[in-house]
Amino acid sequence: GKLLPQVKNIVGISSGKGGVGKSTVSANLAVALAKLGYKVGLLDADIFGPSMPKMFQVEDARPYAERIDGRDMIIPVEKYGVKLLSIGFFVEPDQATLWRGGMASNALKQLIADAAWGELDYFLIDLPPGTSDIHLTVVQTLAMTGAIVVSTPQAVALADARKGINMFTNDKVNVPILGLVENMAWFTPAELPENKYYIFGKEGAKKLAEEMNVPLLGQIPIVQSICEGGDNGTPVALDEDSVTGRAFLSLAASVVRQVDRRNVEMAPTQIVEMHK
Repeated sequence: GKLLPQVKNIVGISSGKGGVGKSTVSANLAVALAKLGYKVGLLDADIFGPSMPKMFQVEDARPYAERIDGRDMIIPVEKYGVKLLSIGFFVEPDQATLWRGGMASNALKQLIADAAWGELDYFLIDLPPGTSDIHLTVVQTLAMTGAIVVSTPQAVALADARKGINMFTNDKVNVPILGLVENMAWFTPAELPENKYYIFGKEGAKKLAEEMNVPLLGQIPIVQSICEGGDNGTPVALDEDSVTGRAFLSLAASVVRQVDRRNVEMAPTQIVEMHK
């Protein structure tokens, strides 16, 4: 049977380059979906910089295996209503980058196939930036519902986001793009929430979304408090009274809408077959 039969939607979260806040978006989207009442799993597949243990304040967690139906299954860590596994739970952070592609890919397959994810509405996968073996492993292992691409409004980030979109939509991979997220869309001081300063350029990802004919799922501002949230392990999406918390709840709602639309309008994605 197919892998993860109890999982309704599998969404990859990707970025053309590092430093655009893809992991922050993944963590907060997961928390926001859980707040909306969905069952959510999050797999941190970013082997070069696994940041979910820190973002969810579970750096000391060591997931254990349990025998389920005669198989040893890894039990995900649960926090803020999200089931979480990260390559970072199993590898010292400074050693992860030394892994050969094959080792990393095998570890990742185990976190997908040998973990007790159970019933999920949304299984989010935080992918490494750029394109790598890991992306190939994921699209060969799982039939992805769609991909979300995160970018900042800067020209250089947009050029890479365009490559990221092309990676998923090429004939071989053929994963639908659910849409773009514009992160760091503008700067807003927490005490002056009406003020918007476009420090990285204005609406670049919005324009790219129009040009590539993909939805703009949300624009996430930089607010003084957002980085503090990521660093001390409390995702800003937990606070729905904050500017950023609202932005992530609205992002989650638009992801739900796009996934529903995609499921109505398109056939299920097929796993990428590798032909030697």
